[in-house]
Amino acid sequence: MSFGKVLIANRGEIACRVIRTARRLGYRTVAVYSDADADAPHVRQADEALRIGTAPAAESYLNIAAILAAAKTAGADAVHPGYGFLSERADFAQACAEAGLVFIGPSADSIAAMGDKAQAKRRMLDAGVPCVPGYLGEQQDDASLIGEAAKLGLPLLVKAVAGGGGRGMRLARTIEEVPAALASARREAQSAFGDGTLMLERLIERGRHIEIQVFADAHGNVIHLGERDCSAQRRRQKVIEEAPSPIVDAARREAMGRDAVAAARAVDYRGAGTVEFIVDEASGQHHFLEMNTRLQVEHPVTEMITGLDLVEWQLRVAAGEPLPLSQEQVRFDGHAIEVRLYAEDAGEDFRPQTGRIAWWRPEAATGVRIDHGIAEGGEIGPHYDPMLAKLIAHGRDREDAIRRLAAALADAPLLGVVNNGGFLRALLLHEEFRESRLHTARLDEWTPPLPEPDEGDWLIAAALRVLGEGESAGPRPAGLARYGLTLRRHDQVRSWRVGALGRRVEIDEHVVEFLDGGRIRLDGLERRLIAARIAPNRVQIASAAAVFEFEEPLAASAAAPAADPLQGRAPVAGLVAQVLVKAGDLVAEGQALLSVEAMKMEMWLTAGAAGKVKAVHAAPREAVAAGALLVELEEVQPRSGS
Repeated sequence: MSFGKVLIANRGEIACRVIRTARRLGYRTVAVYSDADADAPHVRQADEALRIGTAPAAESYLNIAAILAAAKTAGADAVHPGYGFLSERADFAQACAEAGLVFIGPSADSIAAMGDKAQAKRRMLDAGVPCVPGYLGEQQDDASLIGEAAKLGLPLLVKAVAGGGGRGMRLARTIEEVPAALASARREAQSAFGDGTLMLERLIERGRHIEIQVFADAHGNVIHLGERDCSAQRRRQKVIEEAPSPIVDAARREAMGRDAVAAARAVDYRGAGTVEFIVDEASGQHHFLEMNTRLQVEHPVTEMITGLDLVEWQLRVAAGEPLPLSQEQVRFDGHAIEVRLYAEDAGEDFRPQTGRIAWWRPEAATGVRIDHGIAEGGEIGPHYDPMLAKLIAHGRDREDAIRRLAAALADAPLLGVVNNGGFLRALLLHEEFRESRLHTARLDEWTPPLPEPDEGDWLIAAALRVLGEGESAGPRPAGLARYGLTLRRHDQVRSWRVGALGRRVEIDEHVVEFLDGGRIRLDGLERRLIAARIAPNRVQIASAAAVFEFEEPLAASAAAPAADPLQGRAPVAGLVAQVLVKAGDLVAEGQALLSVEAMKMEMWLTAGAAGKVKAVHAAPREAVAAGALLVELEEVQPRSGS
């Protein structure tokens, strides 16, 4: 099973991560890319790179034939799938084997065994691994599933039997919610995985999501590398992960590790895998959820507390070597926490964002690691997962790791694309996280207060705008002659009398001085300045991990017209998932018209007013730009009395 050149069938952060270790071990690397990623960092970091298709994942990173053709062209003899995309597709692993390529992961049979969640749970029950009660039957019509839901009891989860990552999963708290949950989960699963088969699972209220990292080789050795706590989730998507779990003691770790190893043995597993459990807060009992037959996004926290390189282990196991350590030799040191930096607006219900990166210059401090696959000037589009980077901190204990990670977030802001950096830091420092009180549903019930700009942030933004004079609003008076300046942020508006002389700006009674080396002095207090002008009249500044945007209203746009309720516009750039109306239909205010899928989320466009559909300008699977007019309505005139 020897190999010398590895093709990474993925993109972004994980592709860069695999390339780094593969090259350290002496392997040559091949990147693949879509049209959207032609200038991406993973393309530049690999020894060789090949285009595999257009931007949509179905035409590039999910195109098995294109990836196999790229491997043949480049002379690669091994394929690393990363995570997401084809990483848990048994047909891809089988196709690699048939093409004579070493698949750096488990066998196609193991992936298939765990890929069908219903079948996997049956195997786990046979192996003595505790599972959450549920329905795993073959009857897939709505009537049968609704009947089984009633027998099982509410609340429950409707889950796709294929795929992972929280896709194809819906919560139903009442029996009346089940039909809609079935339809939505089935549609998303069919779109994401090509398989709309569903299962039902009782919801463990206030559960903790604890997963065990397992590793197996071709020589019969299977061990675990401890647990990760992934309870900080929003809409079933992980936000913060840590190792070890603050609620798992040595006895629980041994029990869960034993069950995870049994799960891996039950499917003759090989390579890196993660066995996910939900822990009932009331009873403390753990239940098997699923097994991810790949490397996890959060694997760095395990690497930091064990001192191991899990990608190196993957490569060595794939080459036929035995595991480097026995279970007794595994050691844990300190505490590690990871946060996921996403292109999403926490202040707008975490809506996915697109745009161009104006500032990204991460510098990892002692005990901090930053994994990413982005660069300044890069474009973040709607085609792929919104995760931009991962920041990981390791400390002597949990509080040490929290403090280091909070500082890392503040020191490595991303400007240009709206992101969740400020939300992450606020959550990390909130007492609910610090006291380890978060369960898997908590962030759907509550979010920590989001940071807001302070007086100094407003003044610095004003000073930056003054120094950008003349770009769009006409010439400014020279020297220290004062004039009026107004800035707006959302619904907040502030005005001052300002003037400038060189790099000194006076704002009412305040003074801002711009210094060399990216420093600024505000009323005598010196600090680092990170800012970016993203439009002639708009500036962003970074402040304690949050990025605040300020705008000087221009004369032409100072009083922007209100949105027309009769025009339904795309809430985000993406693909139209489904259209529920047609021309001539009567709709009520708030009625769902269509949905747009972007960055693994489905967002609904609803009617802004009651009326009749005048025209529909979109079809399913059609790409649309943010703000594009998709549905036009017209008012229905009431009939006059006779």
